[in-house]
Amino acid sequence: MKVIYKVLQHDGGWAYQADGTYSETFASHDLALAAARKVAREQTAPGSDTGISYEDTNGVWHEELAHGGDRPETSVEG
Repeated sequence: MKVIYKVLQHDGGWAYQADGTYSETFASHDLALAAARKVAREQTAPGSDTGISYEDTNGVWHEELAHGGDRPETSVEG
């Protein structure tokens, strides 16, 4: 699996987007880019198995067990 974070203008500022979901809005492109890089780095770090919940693009919530060693590949664009 690969997660791509894209830095875009959004809501009067800048945000990063992954799989159709936007982050909070940042005052500058550089701040949004730094935040996207941090999140992308954190996403690849191994950890403990943990329960996660997330909302898909249709607004449906899911609960899963995320295995700590099963980390996606990430990249940042923009």
